[in-house]
Amino acid sequence: MKYIKYLLFLLLIAFIAIAIYIAVQPNEYTVTRSKTIEAPASLIYDEVIDFKNWKDWNAWIEENPEMIITYPEQTKDIDGSYTWLNKGETGRMTTIAAKPNTSITQNMQFGDQPSAQVDWSFTPNEDGSTEVTWTISGHDLPFGFKAYSAYSGGMDKQIGPYYERSLELLDRKVVESMKQHSTKVDGLTEYGGGFYLYKTTSASGKNISKIVARQHEEIINYMSKNTIIQAGMPFTIYNDMNPSTGNVIMTQAIPVMNNVINDNTSEILCGYMPKTTALKTTLTGNYTYLPKAWDTAYKAITELKLERSQDKPFEIYINDSKKVPNPSLWKTEIYIPITLTDTLTSKL
Repeated sequence: MKYIKYLLFLLLIAFIAIAIYIAVQPNEYTVTRSKTIEAPASLIYDEVIDFKNWKDWNAWIEENPEMIITYPEQTKDIDGSYTWLNKGETGRMTTIAAKPNTSITQNMQFGDQPSAQVDWSFTPNEDGSTEVTWTISGHDLPFGFKAYSAYSGGMDKQIGPYYERSLELLDRKVVESMKQHSTKVDGLTEYGGGFYLYKTTSASGKNISKIVARQHEEIINYMSKNTIIQAGMPFTIYNDMNPSTGNVIMTQAIPVMNNVINDNTSEILCGYMPKTTALKTTLTGNYTYLPKAWDTAYKAITELKLERSQDKPFEIYINDSKKVPNPSLWKTEIYIPITLTDTLTSKL
Protein backbone atom coordinates (compact mmCIF):
# COMPACT_ATOMS: atom_id res chain seq x y z
CA MET A 1 0.00 0.00 0.00
CA LYS A 2 2.85 2.34 0.91
CA TYR A 3 4.47 1.49 -2.43
CA ILE A 4 1.34 2.52 -4.32
CA LYS A 5 1.08 5.79 -2.38
CA TYR A 6 4.75 6.48 -3.05
CA LEU A 7 4.28 5.77 -6.76
CA LEU A 8 1.23 8.04 -6.95
CA PHE A 9 3.20 10.75 -5.16
CA LEU A 10 6.01 10.48 -7.72
CA LEU A 11 3.53 10.60 -10.56
CA LEU A 12 1.94 13.71 -9.06
CA ILE A 13 5.33 15.37 -8.75
CA ALA A 14 6.16 14.41 -12.33
CA PHE A 15 2.82 15.75 -13.55
CA ILE A 16 3.34 19.03 -11.70
CA ALA A 17 6.89 19.30 -13.06
CA ILE A 18 5.71 18.71 -16.62
CA ALA A 19 2.90 21.21 -16.19
CA ILE A 20 5.33 23.80 -14.88
CA TYR A 21 7.75 23.05 -17.74
CA ILE A 22 4.99 23.53 -20.31
CA ALA A 23 3.65 26.65 -18.59
CA VAL A 24 7.04 28.40 -18.70
CA GLN A 25 7.54 27.67 -22.40
CA PRO A 26 7.48 30.76 -24.65
CA ASN A 27 4.04 32.07 -25.56
CA GLU A 28 5.16 32.56 -29.15
CA TYR A 29 7.18 30.85 -31.86
CA THR A 30 8.96 31.76 -35.09
CA VAL A 31 10.21 29.41 -37.79
CA THR A 32 12.26 30.80 -40.69
CA ARG A 33 13.92 29.26 -43.72
CA SER A 34 15.73 30.97 -46.61
CA LYS A 35 16.98 29.91 -50.03
CA THR A 36 18.78 31.65 -52.87
CA ILE A 37 16.97 31.05 -56.16
CA GLU A 38 18.58 31.84 -59.52
CA ALA A 39 15.62 33.85 -60.80
CA PRO A 40 14.30 37.43 -60.69
CA ALA A 41 12.36 38.46 -57.59
CA SER A 42 9.35 39.43 -59.70
CA LEU A 43 9.09 35.95 -61.21
CA ILE A 44 9.23 34.22 -57.81
CA TYR A 45 6.75 36.70 -56.35
CA ASP A 46 4.28 35.96 -59.16
CA GLU A 47 4.58 32.24 -58.38
CA VAL A 48 3.95 32.66 -54.64
CA ILE A 49 1.20 35.29 -54.73
CA ASP A 50 -1.25 32.91 -56.46
CA PHE A 51 -2.32 29.97 -54.27
CA LYS A 52 -3.20 27.91 -57.34
CA ASN A 53 0.55 27.50 -57.90
CA TRP A 54 1.26 26.11 -54.43
CA LYS A 55 0.21 22.56 -55.31
CA ASP A 56 3.35 22.29 -57.46
CA TRP A 57 5.84 22.93 -54.65
CA ASN A 58 4.06 22.60 -51.28
CA ALA A 59 5.83 19.84 -49.32
CA TRP A 60 2.71 18.99 -47.29
CA ILE A 61 0.80 18.32 -50.50
CA GLU A 62 3.73 16.29 -51.83
CA GLU A 63 3.63 14.13 -48.70
CA ASN A 64 -0.18 13.89 -48.65
CA PRO A 65 -1.39 13.77 -52.28
CA GLU A 66 -4.85 12.78 -51.07
CA MET A 67 -5.24 16.21 -49.46
CA ILE A 68 -8.37 17.96 -50.74
CA ILE A 69 -7.70 21.51 -51.98
CA THR A 70 -10.53 24.00 -52.53
CA TYR A 71 -10.07 27.28 -54.38
CA PRO A 72 -12.46 30.26 -54.10
CA GLU A 73 -12.99 32.70 -56.95
CA GLN A 74 -9.99 34.78 -55.85
CA THR A 75 -6.69 33.02 -55.17
CA LYS A 76 -4.27 35.80 -56.09
CA ASP A 77 -3.14 39.08 -54.47
CA ILE A 78 -4.64 40.60 -51.30
CA ASP A 79 -7.73 38.66 -50.09
CA GLY A 80 -6.73 35.69 -52.22
CA SER A 81 -7.13 32.42 -50.32
CA TYR A 82 -7.50 28.65 -50.43
CA THR A 83 -8.58 25.89 -48.03
CA TRP A 84 -7.50 22.30 -47.53
CA LEU A 85 -8.81 19.19 -45.82
CA ASN A 86 -6.27 16.68 -44.55
CA LYS A 87 -7.00 13.76 -42.23
CA GLY A 88 -10.17 15.39 -40.94
CA GLU A 89 -8.53 18.74 -40.20
CA THR A 90 -9.40 21.87 -42.18
CA GLY A 91 -6.98 24.70 -42.87
CA ARG A 92 -7.21 28.07 -44.55
CA MET A 93 -4.62 30.53 -45.84
CA THR A 94 -5.41 34.14 -46.78
CA THR A 95 -3.16 36.88 -48.15
CA ILE A 96 -3.65 40.00 -46.04
CA ALA A 97 -0.88 42.26 -47.36
CA ALA A 98 1.49 42.36 -50.32
CA LYS A 99 4.16 44.63 -51.76
CA PRO A 100 4.73 43.57 -55.39
CA ASN A 101 8.04 41.76 -55.96
CA THR A 102 9.13 42.50 -52.38
CA SER A 103 6.99 40.89 -49.66
CA ILE A 104 3.79 38.97 -48.88
CA THR A 105 1.94 38.59 -45.55
CA GLN A 106 -0.61 35.82 -45.01
CA ASN A 107 -2.84 34.53 -42.23
CA MET A 108 -3.08 30.78 -41.63
CA GLN A 109 -5.73 28.97 -39.60
CA PHE A 110 -5.48 25.21 -39.13
CA GLY A 111 -8.15 23.34 -37.18
CA ASP A 112 -8.70 24.77 -33.73
CA GLN A 113 -5.07 25.83 -33.36
CA PRO A 114 -4.18 29.50 -32.86
CA SER A 115 -3.91 31.45 -36.10
CA ALA A 116 -0.41 32.11 -37.42
CA GLN A 117 1.15 34.83 -39.54
CA VAL A 118 3.14 33.80 -42.61
CA ASP A 119 5.63 36.22 -44.16
CA TRP A 120 7.56 36.06 -47.43
CA SER A 121 10.39 38.37 -48.46
CA PHE A 122 12.12 38.51 -51.84
CA THR A 123 15.52 40.24 -51.81
CA PRO A 124 17.32 40.67 -55.17
CA ASN A 125 21.05 39.96 -55.28
CA GLU A 126 23.55 41.71 -57.53
CA ASP A 127 24.06 38.56 -59.63
CA GLY A 128 20.37 38.43 -60.59
CA SER A 129 19.39 35.76 -58.06
CA THR A 130 16.90 36.29 -55.24
CA GLU A 131 17.09 35.53 -51.52
CA VAL A 132 13.68 34.07 -50.60
CA THR A 133 12.80 34.04 -46.90
CA TRP A 134 9.71 32.22 -45.58
CA THR A 135 8.63 32.77 -41.96
CA ILE A 136 5.73 31.59 -39.82
CA SER A 137 5.03 32.98 -36.35
CA GLY A 138 2.39 32.51 -33.65
CA HIS A 139 1.55 34.42 -30.46
CA ASP A 140 -0.45 34.03 -27.23
CA LEU A 141 -0.20 30.25 -27.37
CA PRO A 142 -2.58 28.31 -25.08
CA PHE A 143 -1.38 25.61 -22.69
CA GLY A 144 -2.59 22.75 -24.90
CA PHE A 145 -0.74 24.06 -27.94
CA LYS A 146 2.48 24.49 -25.96
CA ALA A 147 2.09 20.96 -24.59
CA TYR A 148 1.74 19.52 -28.09
CA SER A 149 4.67 21.58 -29.35
CA ALA A 150 6.91 20.45 -26.48
CA TYR A 151 5.92 16.81 -27.00
CA SER A 152 6.64 17.06 -30.75
CA GLY A 153 10.07 18.60 -30.30
CA GLY A 154 9.18 22.21 -31.02
CA MET A 155 7.68 24.10 -33.95
CA ASP A 156 10.99 24.44 -35.77
CA LYS A 157 11.37 20.66 -35.89
CA GLN A 158 7.77 20.25 -37.08
CA ILE A 159 7.66 22.98 -39.72
CA GLY A 160 11.29 23.64 -40.70
CA PRO A 161 11.86 20.52 -42.86
CA TYR A 162 8.63 21.16 -44.80
CA TYR A 163 9.67 24.76 -45.48
CA GLU A 164 13.08 23.58 -46.67
CA ARG A 165 11.58 21.00 -49.03
CA SER A 166 8.97 23.46 -50.32
CA LEU A 167 11.66 26.03 -51.13
CA GLU A 168 13.62 23.34 -53.00
CA LEU A 169 10.55 22.50 -55.08
CA LEU A 170 9.79 26.19 -55.64
CA ASP A 171 13.37 26.69 -56.85
CA ARG A 172 13.09 23.76 -59.24
CA LYS A 173 9.78 24.91 -60.75
CA VAL A 174 10.80 28.53 -61.25
CA VAL A 175 14.20 27.71 -62.76
CA GLU A 176 12.73 25.07 -65.09
CA SER A 177 10.03 27.49 -66.25
CA MET A 178 12.76 29.91 -67.33
CA LYS A 179 14.35 27.29 -69.60
CA GLN A 180 11.33 26.74 -71.83
CA HIS A 181 11.84 27.99 -75.39
CA SER A 182 10.70 27.45 -78.97
CA THR A 183 11.83 28.51 -82.43
CA LYS A 184 9.47 28.94 -85.37
CA VAL A 185 10.37 29.66 -88.99
CA ASP A 186 7.57 32.04 -89.97
CA GLY A 187 8.49 32.23 -93.66
CA LEU A 188 9.02 35.08 -96.11
CA THR A 189 7.87 38.57 -95.16
CA GLU A 190 8.46 42.20 -96.02
CA TYR A 191 10.00 44.42 -93.36
CA GLY A 192 8.95 48.04 -93.70
CA GLY A 193 12.26 49.66 -92.75
CA GLY A 194 12.68 53.32 -91.80
CA PHE A 195 15.01 55.64 -89.90
CA TYR A 196 16.86 54.52 -86.78
CA LEU A 197 19.46 55.79 -84.32
CA TYR A 198 22.40 53.45 -83.95
CA LYS A 199 25.80 52.76 -82.47
CA THR A 200 28.24 50.19 -83.85
CA THR A 201 30.80 48.12 -81.95
CA SER A 202 32.56 44.75 -81.91
CA ALA A 203 32.09 41.96 -79.39
CA SER A 204 32.88 38.34 -78.64
CA GLY A 205 30.48 35.52 -77.85
CA LYS A 206 31.08 35.88 -74.11
CA ASN A 207 30.05 39.51 -73.79
CA ILE A 208 27.61 40.11 -76.65
CA SER A 209 24.46 40.25 -74.49
CA LYS A 210 25.96 42.74 -72.03
CA ILE A 211 27.19 45.00 -74.83
CA VAL A 212 23.83 44.86 -76.62
CA ALA A 213 22.03 45.95 -73.44
CA ARG A 214 24.57 48.70 -72.72
CA GLN A 215 24.47 50.13 -76.25
CA HIS A 216 20.68 50.20 -76.37
CA GLU A 217 20.62 51.95 -73.00
CA GLU A 218 23.04 54.61 -74.30
CA ILE A 219 20.81 55.22 -77.32
CA ILE A 220 17.68 55.44 -75.13
CA ASN A 221 19.40 57.95 -72.83
CA TYR A 222 20.46 60.01 -75.87
CA MET A 223 16.88 59.99 -77.18
CA SER A 224 15.50 61.01 -73.80
CA LYS A 225 18.01 63.84 -73.47
CA ASN A 226 17.16 65.16 -76.93
CA THR A 227 13.39 64.49 -76.76
CA ILE A 228 13.42 62.02 -79.64
CA ILE A 229 10.39 59.72 -79.91
CA GLN A 230 10.95 55.97 -80.21
CA ALA A 231 9.08 54.49 -83.19
CA GLY A 232 9.63 50.78 -82.61
CA MET A 233 11.39 48.11 -80.58
CA PRO A 234 15.21 47.94 -80.32
CA PHE A 235 17.08 45.75 -82.77
CA THR A 236 20.59 44.59 -83.65
CA ILE A 237 22.14 44.48 -87.13
CA TYR A 238 24.94 41.94 -87.58
CA ASN A 239 27.44 43.54 -89.95
CA ASP A 240 29.95 40.71 -89.73
CA MET A 241 29.77 37.34 -87.95
CA ASN A 242 32.71 34.96 -87.53
CA PRO A 243 31.34 31.53 -86.54
CA SER A 244 34.80 30.08 -85.82
CA THR A 245 35.80 32.75 -83.28
CA GLY A 246 32.39 33.95 -82.14
CA ASN A 247 33.41 37.56 -82.81
CA VAL A 248 30.91 39.97 -84.35
CA ILE A 249 30.70 43.53 -85.58
CA MET A 250 27.22 44.68 -84.73
CA THR A 251 25.00 47.72 -84.69
CA GLN A 252 22.47 48.38 -81.94
CA ALA A 253 19.57 50.48 -83.17
CA ILE A 254 16.22 51.98 -82.19
CA PRO A 255 13.64 53.12 -84.78
CA VAL A 256 12.72 56.83 -84.91
CA MET A 257 10.04 58.73 -86.82
CA ASN A 258 12.28 60.96 -88.95
CA ASN A 259 15.86 61.57 -89.97
CA VAL A 260 17.84 62.89 -86.99
CA ILE A 261 20.71 65.31 -87.62
CA ASN A 262 23.38 64.59 -85.00
CA ASP A 263 26.23 66.84 -83.96
CA ASN A 264 29.73 65.76 -84.95
CA THR A 265 30.70 64.87 -81.37
CA SER A 266 28.10 62.14 -80.87
CA GLU A 267 28.88 58.44 -81.34
CA ILE A 268 25.19 57.84 -81.96
CA LEU A 269 24.24 58.30 -85.61
CA CYS A 270 21.10 58.10 -87.71
CA GLY A 271 20.65 55.49 -90.42
CA TYR A 272 17.96 54.29 -92.79
CA MET A 273 16.84 50.74 -93.57
CA PRO A 274 14.98 50.36 -96.88
CA LYS A 275 12.02 48.05 -97.27
CA THR A 276 13.37 44.52 -97.52
CA THR A 277 12.17 40.97 -98.12
CA ALA A 278 13.45 38.52 -95.53
CA LEU A 279 12.99 35.09 -94.03
CA LYS A 280 11.50 35.65 -90.59
CA THR A 281 12.16 33.33 -87.65
CA THR A 282 10.78 33.87 -84.13
CA LEU A 283 12.44 32.75 -80.91
CA THR A 284 10.27 32.61 -77.80
CA GLY A 285 12.61 32.18 -74.85
CA ASN A 286 15.84 33.33 -73.25
CA TYR A 287 18.35 35.22 -75.40
CA THR A 288 20.85 32.45 -74.62
CA TYR A 289 18.98 30.36 -77.21
CA LEU A 290 19.55 32.92 -79.98
CA PRO A 291 22.56 31.09 -81.52
CA LYS A 292 20.38 27.99 -81.85
CA ALA A 293 17.57 30.06 -83.39
CA TRP A 294 19.97 31.62 -85.90
CA ASP A 295 21.17 28.13 -86.88
CA THR A 296 17.55 27.12 -87.48
CA ALA A 297 17.00 30.20 -89.64
CA TYR A 298 20.08 29.58 -91.78
CA LYS A 299 19.17 25.91 -92.23
CA ALA A 300 15.75 27.02 -93.45
CA ILE A 301 17.44 29.29 -96.01
CA THR A 302 19.26 26.24 -97.38
CA GLU A 303 16.26 23.90 -97.26
CA LEU A 304 14.02 26.43 -99.03
CA LYS A 305 16.78 27.12 -101.60
CA LEU A 306 16.71 30.84 -100.93
CA GLU A 307 19.52 33.22 -101.83
CA ARG A 308 20.71 35.72 -99.26
CA SER A 309 20.93 39.32 -100.39
CA GLN A 310 23.76 41.75 -99.60
CA ASP A 311 21.68 43.37 -96.85
CA LYS A 312 22.74 42.51 -93.32
CA PRO A 313 20.65 40.21 -91.10
CA PHE A 314 19.09 41.64 -87.96
CA GLU A 315 17.04 40.70 -84.90
CA ILE A 316 14.26 42.68 -83.22
CA TYR A 317 13.52 42.41 -79.48
CA ILE A 318 9.71 42.37 -79.48
CA ASN A 319 9.17 42.77 -75.73
CA ASP A 320 11.19 44.47 -73.01
CA SER A 321 13.08 41.92 -70.92
CA LYS A 322 13.05 44.34 -67.98
CA LYS A 323 9.24 44.29 -67.95
CA VAL A 324 8.85 40.56 -68.62
CA PRO A 325 10.50 38.71 -65.70
CA ASN A 326 10.22 35.20 -67.16
CA PRO A 327 12.82 34.71 -69.94
CA SER A 328 10.70 31.93 -71.45
CA LEU A 329 8.27 34.67 -72.57
CA TRP A 330 10.85 36.89 -74.29
CA LYS A 331 10.28 37.20 -78.05
CA THR A 332 12.95 37.89 -80.65
CA GLU A 333 12.33 38.10 -84.38
CA ILE A 334 15.21 37.17 -86.70
CA TYR A 335 15.26 38.57 -90.24
CA ILE A 336 17.61 37.30 -92.95
CA PRO A 337 17.22 39.41 -96.12
CA ILE A 338 17.00 37.42 -99.35
CA THR A 339 17.29 38.13 -103.07
CA LEU A 340 13.94 38.37 -104.80
CA THR A 341 13.14 36.25 -107.83
CA ASP A 342 10.02 36.28 -110.00
CA THR A 343 8.83 33.09 -108.29
CA LEU A 344 9.31 34.51 -104.79
CA THR A 345 7.68 37.80 -105.74
CA SER A 346 4.51 35.97 -106.75
CA LYS A 347 4.38 34.27 -103.34
CA LEU A 348 4.58 37.49 -101.33
